[in-house]
Amino acid sequence: MNIFGIGLPEMAVIGAIALLVFGPKRLPEFGRTLGKTLKGFQTASKEFEREINKAMAEPEELPASSAQAPSTQAPSAQAPSATEESGSPTTHED
Repeated sequence: MNIFGIGLPEMAVIGAIALLVFGPKRLPEFGRTLGKTLKGFQTASKEFEREINKAMAEPEELPASSAQAPSTQAPSAQAPSATEESGSPTTHED
């Protein structure tokens, strides 16, 4: 039996130290709390794994705006302003 890289002799030593520190009355309480905590982590881990697998199995949907092919025309360096197109002179203030 090997849990988290800890063998049976190491677990026995940890249990004996816990028995000495907490006493025989409080040790079962800590054991129950630890068991419930580990069960909660296990449940959360399985739920997370299920959600990841579900997301990986669904086809990826692209938004409508990115589904269109991008334009291959290069944008002009500077678009003429409305006053430049009409032929009226423009003044630039410095």
